[in-house]
Amino acid sequence: MRYLGSEQKEDVLGKYIVRRLLQMIPVLLGTTFFIFFLVFMLPGDPTAGRCGDRPCSEAYVAAFRAEYNLDQPFIVQYILYLGKLIQGDLGTNFYGNTVVHELAIRYPTTAKLAFIAILFEAIVGVAAGILAGIRKGKLADNLVIVSTLVFISVPVFVVGGLAQFFFGIKLGWAPITAGDGSWGQLLMPGLVLGSLSVAYAARLTRTSLVENLRADYVRTAKAKGLSTARTVGIHTLRNSLLPVVTYIGASFGVLMGGAIVTERIFNVNGIGFFLWRSISQRDGVSVVGAVICLVLVYLIVNLIVDVLYGVLDPRISHD
Repeated sequence: MRYLGSEQKEDVLGKYIVRRLLQMIPVLLGTTFFIFFLVFMLPGDPTAGRCGDRPCSEAYVAAFRAEYNLDQPFIVQYILYLGKLIQGDLGTNFYGNTVVHELAIRYPTTAKLAFIAILFEAIVGVAAGILAGIRKGKLADNLVIVSTLVFISVPVFVVGGLAQFFFGIKLGWAPITAGDGSWGQLLMPGLVLGSLSVAYAARLTRTSLVENLRADYVRTAKAKGLSTARTVGIHTLRNSLLPVVTYIGASFGVLMGGAIVTERIFNVNGIGFFLWRSISQRDGVSVVGAVICLVLVYLIVNLIVDVLYGVLDPRISHD
């Protein structure tokens, strides 16, 4: 096994981060092309309904299509969009607003929503998994398994509807809509959004902890007289959290993009609602811009997770 000094570790880590950042470029380009192609293939006319009940005039349709390059072949549209993207311009949507502005006013709301869900997932999910792993085969373990199975089986829109009815209408503990998107108003939507991830995090923590508790180093630690709390808290739990950290990091990007249903239920003016509206209106520029931002967040969070591996387990090298 090769041991590195602190300066060598920093140098290796820096090269690793640069390499990963360079790898993001083809991923972003591939995602852009794929999403742009899917939007281009969507049926329907983007000008439908823009002139009220009457059909738009041919002059208006021609001017609209020329303004947004809809009269060009797919590859020409993509190249024109890519040229703007390289300059940091995500384009202008069908309402004449820049996509950067549209995302800037909505991203903080969705980020807060995802942060609440991640915090709920990390605290409650990991704690429940630890409890179930330590008390394997007992009442606490069975309760965690059954409750997580319920959350996995029930769709998010059902959980959201029930939460609105019981906690919002019946008990009055929380507002049923997000309103201005404050932390208090986003608390219930965030918990609903993270309910499925909590169940998976709890099961993953339990499985990993149970497996590590059977390892030889745990038997050795117990034979040397270490208490159960020290054995689990310092040695076993640290190794058991590696797959959990991976899942939590990956789920952050999923939660950011998967908030469409939750934001629709609780009337949250975030990225999910903006993405749903853009898809329904065949606004390809907005869809591609929103997806690029979500993919970028997903890649950055996964890079942070990979770097944290070295903190949780010093044996992992980033060579």
